[in-house]
Amino acid sequence: MLLVTLVLGLASDLISKSVAFERIGGTPARFTRQQVLEADRLSSLLPDHQPLTVVPSVLDLTLVLNPGAVFGIGAGQRWLFVTFTAFAVIFAMYVFAAWTRPRDRLAHFAIGLLLAGGVGNLYDRLRFACVRDFLHPLPGVKMPFGITWPNGSGELWPYVSNIADLWLIIGIGMLLVLCWRAPASDGVNAASTSPDA
Repeated sequence: MLLVTLVLGLASDLISKSVAFERIGGTPARFTRQQVLEADRLSSLLPDHQPLTVVPSVLDLTLVLNPGAVFGIGAGQRWLFVTFTAFAVIFAMYVFAAWTRPRDRLAHFAIGLLLAGGVGNLYDRLRFACVRDFLHPLPGVKMPFGITWPNGSGELWPYVSNIADLWLIIGIGMLLVLCWRAPASDGVNAASTSPDA
């Protein structure tokens, strides 16, 4: 289960990024790691384009190169994120080996999603020195009561992400629910899909 989830999740992330950066901008967005490292503004490596609306106020597609972590935090700290992601992948494999049983299919699925998301973004950081993002959920939807984010944006979700980020969020959410539902002494092991587990 973990291996299949990892392979399919990673493939969906890398293929979707490739297709997005070939098609969304009207002309293919192609760049090298060296170009990213030397660019003053990463947006200069992308074609000028308007966001492509998939569902109004639900999902736009737009190209962004993210040199930081989630939400663009820590731009310029590439090797810190590479190292952190590598340790996170190793820790996820340890959790899989030490804390789960063969019947814990939901836990294996969740860990597989975490690994797929982590490895997908790690691939981008190693190959391109940044992460390729293209999904903008809830574009133009404003925060209630005029509340703004620390960056000054009043949008409910001003960030652009990718499929790897989606798998990370789902995997973390699943593991939190599984840990919350599990007896304290049983840990992740209670996350089995079998009724007799």
